[in-house]
Amino acid sequence: MIGVDISSATVKLIELKPVRGQQRVESYAVRPLREGTVVERRIRDMGAVADALQRAVVQAQPNTREACVAVPSSAAITKTLILPASLDDDEIEARIELESDKHIPFPFSEVSFDFQRLGVNERYRDQQDVLLVACRNRDISQLTEALIQAGLTPAAVDVETFAMERAFDELLQQMGGGGDEECVALVDIGANMNAFHVLKGGRIVYSRDTVFGGRHLTDEIASRYELTMDEAGLAKKRGGLPEDYAGNVLMPFIETLVQQVERSLQLYYTAGRKDKVRRLMLAGGCSVIPGLKERLAEKTGMEVLNANPFRRMQVNPRINAQTLANDAPAMLTACGLAMRAR
Repeated sequence: MIGVDISSATVKLIELKPVRGQQRVESYAVRPLREGTVVERRIRDMGAVADALQRAVVQAQPNTREACVAVPSSAAITKTLILPASLDDDEIEARIELESDKHIPFPFSEVSFDFQRLGVNERYRDQQDVLLVACRNRDISQLTEALIQAGLTPAAVDVETFAMERAFDELLQQMGGGGDEECVALVDIGANMNAFHVLKGGRIVYSRDTVFGGRHLTDEIASRYELTMDEAGLAKKRGGLPEDYAGNVLMPFIETLVQQVERSLQLYYTAGRKDKVRRLMLAGGCSVIPGLKERLAEKTGMEVLNANPFRRMQVNPRINAQTLANDAPAMLTACGLAMRAR
């Protein structure tokens, strides 16, 4: 399966294949997007996205064309329903359609939905828990259209939250110790936003988004050193900036990020959460900024790790393993999508 993650700054593609009980990275590619192409996880310029995705396919040369993409968590409605345990799948589907106005705040004709049985309800043994996920058709068709225009075949449309949980399960196994019930915070630092998640038992139990990301650092570089945004972006990646960069630009950016993580932790506990967060995982394209991990460890007193979902996976010899490792923190959603069963 190919996992495709379309974010505000890049298109990320990764192909995973099960080999002897393990996942193997068969191909991958990352291509940039112009600013404004994707805004708040929604495509504004379909042609630009399809072109970038097509270039990623050409670069990766995947063995399959079947791909999975995800709608933003904010665009999906997820609810756990309690229904009679005697209902089979057809009866559950009919019940959801009949009672759709209770669960879905949109006209039923405009919505696609799916469900999964979670087992017998803990409190009422004659009832079952059923996870319902619904999304507007327009959000799904926009993403599948991008895949089709790039020469890919839509095999599934997932939700970003589920993809991230799937990839995090791999990270949890890498970490060792602490048990499945350990609380771990995941900070995903993107171009425009950083998302703070707390996971327990492999499930997201708390989330908070903040509008602050790597583009703020690029803006500051461009403004201070009179560069274009493209020049500032390249300078941020490759270095070579003036000596005052670290003290006057980079460190203030890091301090702001650290303050936001501390604030998110405070709000997590203020919300009545009693499970203590023990470790912190950094993901996203800006998570590898020099000094960020060390400063977070110093301020929070926690172990801070960079996310690499591919650490235990086999890698096709034609892939540069070091380049993949460098891109790994930004590939969490794409990886979780590629791990999805059809």
